[in-house]
Amino acid sequence: MAVLKVIELLANSPKSWEDATQNAVKHAAKTVRNIRSVNVKNMSAIVGENGSISEYRLNVKITFEVAEA
Repeated sequence: MAVLKVIELLANSPKSWEDATQNAVKHAAKTVRNIRSVNVKNMSAIVGENGSISEYRLNVKITFEVAEA
């Protein structure tokens, strides 16, 4: 049995929601080890003046292993 911890992050990308998710995981991996999963909780986007999406935003929960029990 493993002991897991969950943190919540906000992430964004000008490209896509997938890229925003990757950005969140890359940022978390700078200080967190043993990341097990990412759960996309909420997705939104900013629409620019020309009617196209200018920024993709999301909330994610990242689960990582703290210790083996």
